[in-house]
Amino acid sequence: MQVKGWLTLQRLQIFRKSPFLMILAYCFLVNFNAYAESNDDPWTVLQKAAVAARALSYQGVFVCQTAQQSKSVQITHHFDGKNEFARNVLLDGSPREVLSQGGDLVIYNPKNEKVVIEKRRGQNMFPAILPINLEDVKASYTLRTGGIERVAGRQAQMLMLEPKDGLRYRYKFWVDTEYGILLKSVMLNQRDELLESIGFNQLSLLNTVALDWFKPNIDRSKNYVMEQEPLVIADNNERASWIVKGLPAGYHKVDQMTRMVQGKPYPITHLIFSDGLASVSLFIEPLLKGAKTNVTLNTSGNTSFYVNVNSGHLITVMGEVPEATLVQIANAVVFRK
Repeated sequence: MQVKGWLTLQRLQIFRKSPFLMILAYCFLVNFNAYAESNDDPWTVLQKAAVAARALSYQGVFVCQTAQQSKSVQITHHFDGKNEFARNVLLDGSPREVLSQGGDLVIYNPKNEKVVIEKRRGQNMFPAILPINLEDVKASYTLRTGGIERVAGRQAQMLMLEPKDGLRYRYKFWVDTEYGILLKSVMLNQRDELLESIGFNQLSLLNTVALDWFKPNIDRSKNYVMEQEPLVIADNNERASWIVKGLPAGYHKVDQMTRMVQGKPYPITHLIFSDGLASVSLFIEPLLKGAKTNVTLNTSGNTSFYVNVNSGHLITVMGEVPEATLVQIANAVVFRK
C-alpha cells in the first residue's frame, strides 16, 4: 500500500497505547493534507476516523434516527492540543444541552420551571463513537471497503463492519475523504433492518480557538438545580456474593460501580461490558422480600432488555446488542454458595 505525501497512522503503532499521543500524531499528519483514499487499508481509514473525531475542531448538525424518533443535534467541538471541549444542543423539542470536557459530561435539561443539571461519566458520542485502540474491534469484527458516496455534501469512503458471530450488530460507516472524520454511522440487525442511523447533514472545520461558545444557552429566568447524584459506595468485588464467569466471546468488563439509588433500600451494582464498540450494562440488586418479577426479554428500537431473577437477586441487562448476548451475560453471573 502506498499513500501519497504523508505517513499513515498505521505506521504509528507506538502511539496506540496513548490516546493523547495518537491525537497529537494526527494533528501533525493533517498538516500534510492527509486523505483517506479508497485504496487505503480499511482499518487505517477507520483508525483515522477514530482519531479525527477527537483531534479536529469542527461544527455541524447531525441527525440521529431510530424506529421511535428522529432528532437533530448541533455539535461544536474543539481540541486545543491537550484538551477536548464539546457542546451538543438538541434542536428539536426542549432545548436540552450537553457540555463535555474530556471525560466529564454536564447535561442541562429544562424541567417545568427549573433547569436540572446532571453530571455523568463520559460516554462516546457521535462522531467519536469509535475507540482510539481498535484491537478489540478487530478481534470481533471483519472490515471491508465499499464505494465512495456523498454525505452532507462531502465525499465519503463507505466501510462495512461485519460481526464474526451473532453476538453483535453490523455497522456501516462513511468516512470523509478529506478530513478523515466519521460523517455517518448505521447500525443493522441480523435481518439487515435499520436500527439506528446517525449522520451529519452539514459540517465545517472551526477556524477559531476561542471558547466563548462553551456555555449553555438556557433560559436564565429559570432556576438551576443540581440533580442529586446517586451515592457511590466502596466496591470490593472480593466480598461480593457473586462473580461474573464465562462472558460472551469478545466482551470484557470496562467499568464497575456500586450506588445507593433513591427509593432502593439496597445498593445496586452496575457493571459495563464492551467488545470495543458495542456496550452492555448489567445491574445486580437484592430482590425485595415478597417481590415477584417476571422474566422479560424484548427489544425496543436499537436497545434490548433482559430481566431475570437469580438466587434472590434481580438481574437486569441492557444494551445495543442482540438479545442472545444479554442472556449470555446475565447467565454469566454466578452466585457463591
